[in-house]
Amino acid sequence: MNACLPPPPPAEIPAESAADAPRDLRQIVLATARALLDEQGVTGLSMREVARRAGVTHQAPYHHFGDRESILAAVLVQGFDELATRMQTALARSAAGGGRAMMLAAANAYVGFALANPGVFGVMFRREICNPIRFPEVRHAGARAHHELERLVHAIHGPTADAALTSIYWAHAHGLACLMIDGPLSLQMTDEAQRDAHLQAVGNQFAKAMLSLVQ
Repeated sequence: MNACLPPPPPAEIPAESAADAPRDLRQIVLATARALLDEQGVTGLSMREVARRAGVTHQAPYHHFGDRESILAAVLVQGFDELATRMQTALARSAAGGGRAMMLAAANAYVGFALANPGVFGVMFRREICNPIRFPEVRHAGARAHHELERLVHAIHGPTADAALTSIYWAHAHGLACLMIDGPLSLQMTDEAQRDAHLQAVGNQFAKAMLSLVQ
């Protein structure tokens, strides 16, 4: 089976103005926001609490962010970019192993990102938390991550790849991630070894089913 991947899209380098540098405060605010999301979820994230936890004045976050939603938008861009990078790296490393290896690597990359960043993952797909119309950069970052999923499906299914197949692959990885973060599997599998073994077993069954569709 030919598992040749199409090239990834060219990296987009955001323009920076002199007003953006130095960026230390901005990065401190984002890191603090991500920690709060992991610990307390979106309800624990406020401009005042970010400032307090970061050890800066209450007005300091406003130097870079107009409101809480602006912080969330920047966090989501980070999250989607990190997910895209994980997926791209996983596909590049597994392509020589064929479709099964690529499926397992992609699913592990997706679920691994979610488990490592539960707070960010928990808000990445919630439109009511961060309006993608107001923040097109979030849509663009999400599209980059989705492109890596599309590359996987096209590499395995070739001309039969379509949006429906892509959604099936997405639902597989996303559902596993949700089950392991705050669903029943989070209670049944309390250590990394158990989770890894389950991911492998489920991934093998999924790969078997999906590869049966390849002519």
